[in-house]
Amino acid sequence: MKRRFFTIAVFLTALAVAGSLLVVSGLIPITASSGHWPITAWFLHFSLRRSVATYTLGLETPRLDEPKLVLKGAGHYETGCRPCHGSPASPPPRVLQHMLPPPPYLPPRIAAWQSAELFYIVKHGVKFTGMPAWPSQQRDDEVWAMVAFLRTFPDLDAEGYQRLVNFNGNSNGKTLPSHERSQPQTVSRMAAQRCGRCHGVDGRGRGVGAFPQLAAQRPAYFTAALHAYARGERHSGIMEPIAAGLSREDMQELALHYASLKKRPPPAPSHQDQETMLVQRQRIARGKAIASHGIPSQRVPSCRDCHGPSIIRQNPNYPVLAGQYVDYLVLQLELFKKKQRGGSAYAHLMRPIAAQLTPGQMRDVALYYASLTAGHERSAR
Repeated sequence: MKRRFFTIAVFLTALAVAGSLLVVSGLIPITASSGHWPITAWFLHFSLRRSVATYTLGLETPRLDEPKLVLKGAGHYETGCRPCHGSPASPPPRVLQHMLPPPPYLPPRIAAWQSAELFYIVKHGVKFTGMPAWPSQQRDDEVWAMVAFLRTFPDLDAEGYQRLVNFNGNSNGKTLPSHERSQPQTVSRMAAQRCGRCHGVDGRGRGVGAFPQLAAQRPAYFTAALHAYARGERHSGIMEPIAAGLSREDMQELALHYASLKKRPPPAPSHQDQETMLVQRQRIARGKAIASHGIPSQRVPSCRDCHGPSIIRQNPNYPVLAGQYVDYLVLQLELFKKKQRGGSAYAHLMRPIAAQLTPGQMRDVALYYASLTAGHERSAR
């Protein structure tokens, strides 16, 4: 038995020495043009499948069939993923197809992965492939939005893809006449492309709460938010790379442009029965009470002292909430509560407040502010 162990030890030592000499000699090719040996390709792919399967055990998948999630994921795919993986409207670039391994065209590959597995890959990236991790590890909601888009990706043709990622209309989904669209002299071509795709050329988002309305926002808050994104202090895998590519002058120009636009609340849902309308009005009334007086028993101050509507002039570094989308406001409160929502120097003020609010109270307040218009906000000052 001892002789057998000695023989095995000698063999393994010799193998290690031989391998080390081979590496030191420089004979192992590291060129992308040489490709992988079949055994290497198999080992890497097998390791990937097993690792993803293991690390996604027990990972719960939320509902992914909401239009706002698909829109959010589509916007980022066009900006962050399409340059490598291509789309139905443009094939993967030829140069990148000579990477090892080349970035795959995704639609034929999606069905082979569970949603939880796609989430894990998008969030954490893949070693030895050039696939990066999500820029902000705190924003699982954004990663799930990307998964929601990927699930619809195989069914999209070029026209359907372009409708999702290149929004050139208003918040009602209608295409604006050319004279109403943002012009180069108002916003630079680069900034218009970066912002208009998600927030609309009219600054009113895309009508479903996937993205916030930017119209009539205070310039000081707007620029502070972009600076916070650029520094990585306000977390978003979508916004951080975009803001980091903007100069200080670009940020100021964008802030003044969007501040000059008119904001309107999202259109009220149609075909509501009387009971639904009554419940909605009750929730808005509860939200107004919280915004006006706070919830002393929960140590929640009033919202209007900072965000209006009020006859007292608010700090210009605080955002205007009137007319903002319900789902967007609720998401921000949830992120504050989970301590996943950074921001400017004032962001820390919201964390203890959001921590005291229940999900129902968050939605009540959001419904109240969504029911206001920028006109209400101004007239109350």
